[in-house]
Amino acid sequence: MKKNLKLKILTVLIMLILFVGAVVVLNRPDPNDVLSSAQKRMFAVAKVTDVLSDNAAPDDWTEGRRIGEQNLEVTVLTGKHKGAVLEAVNYVNAYFNVDAKFGTRVIVRLDYNDAGELYVVSIPSYDRSSVLMIALAAFAVFMIIVGGKQGARALFGLVFTLLNLWLILIPLVLKGVSPVLATILIAAYTSAGALLMLTGYTKKTLCAFLGCVGGVLAAGLFAWIITRLTPINGFNMSEAEELVIRASDSPMKISGLLVSGILLSALGALMDTSMSIVSALHEVYEQNPSISRKQIFRSGMNIGRDAMGTMANTLILAFVGSAFNLLILFQIYEYPLIQILNSDMIVIEILQGIAGSVGIITTTPLVSALCAVIFQLKQKEKVSRKKSK
Repeated sequence: MKKNLKLKILTVLIMLILFVGAVVVLNRPDPNDVLSSAQKRMFAVAKVTDVLSDNAAPDDWTEGRRIGEQNLEVTVLTGKHKGAVLEAVNYVNAYFNVDAKFGTRVIVRLDYNDAGELYVVSIPSYDRSSVLMIALAAFAVFMIIVGGKQGARALFGLVFTLLNLWLILIPLVLKGVSPVLATILIAAYTSAGALLMLTGYTKKTLCAFLGCVGGVLAAGLFAWIITRLTPINGFNMSEAEELVIRASDSPMKISGLLVSGILLSALGALMDTSMSIVSALHEVYEQNPSISRKQIFRSGMNIGRDAMGTMANTLILAFVGSAFNLLILFQIYEYPLIQILNSDMIVIEILQGIAGSVGIITTTPLVSALCAVIFQLKQKEKVSRKKSK
C-alpha cells in the first residue's frame, strides 16, 4: 500500500511539474511583442440606468425581433472607469440584437475622443457572465451530488483537460509546433491525467489510457489519409482566411489544424468508450477471476459493439448539428447533391464524424485485448505468490 501511495504521489508531482513548467515557458511574454488591436480595446460591464429614447419596433421578417435605435444612459460597473455615467447609442438589428431596458447589464466598448473624453463606441452584447457562472456552478454541484467522489474527480479531470488545451496546446501551435503532433501529445497527457483523477493508479486506468491513445492515433491516421486523398486541409476551414491574416508573421502551421480539430473532437468520446468498456470488463473479471482471456476479449467486444453504435451516432449527429444551418441553406437554394457532397464544409463535417467513429471502432478491440492481457497478469501474480508460499 505504501509503495502504491508513493507511486501515486510521484506521478502527480511529475505531471504537475510538467504542467506548470510548460505553462510558464509557453506563456512567457516576449519583450518584442506589441499590443494587438484587440488588446488595445477597452471593454467593461455596464448597467442601463435610463432609456433616453427608443424607436425600435417589432419587425415581421425577423420573427418579431425589435429593430431600430436606442439612446441609453449607462453606468460602468467594472474596469478603471468604474462608476462613470455615459450616454450611448445602441443600434438594434436582426443579428446584433441587444434590446436594452432599464436595469439591463450589457458589455460596452469604450474609447476616448479627440478631446480625451471617454465615450461608448458600441454595445456588442449582453453581460452573460453571471448567468454563465451560475450554470457552471449548477453543473458542478449536480455532478458532485450525483457522482460523489467520482463526480468530483471527473470535474477536476475536465478542468485539467481544458487548462491544458488553452494554456499548452494553443501556445504550442502558435509557436509553430506541428498541430497534429502537439494534439496527440496533449491528448495522451490530458487523458492520462483525467483518467488518473477518475479511477486512480490502477490497471483499469492503464487499459483505458492505452485504448484511448490508440483510438486517437487511429482517428488521426484515418483523417490524415483522407485529407491527403481528397485533398483538404486547414486552409479549407471557414476561419482559415482570418488565421492567415492574423498569423502572417507567426510560425503557426495552418494546414494541420483540420486534423487537430478532428482529434480533439473525438477525444472525449474515445475516453468515454475506453472507460466504459474497461469498467464493465473489470466488473466481469472481479465477479469471475478464473475467466479466460478469450472470454474477457469476447465480452469486451460485445460491450463495445453497443457503445460503438451509440458513440458513432453521437459524434456524427454532433457534427451534423454544427452544420445544420448550412444544410438548411442547401435545401432552400436546392443545391444539387454533387455540389453538396463536394463542398469544403460538408466534407469537413463528414470527415470529422467518420474519423472519430473510426477511432471508437479501433478502441473497442484494442481495449478488450488490453484488458484480457493485463487483468490476467494480475491473476497470474496471485497464483505465483500462492505457490511460492
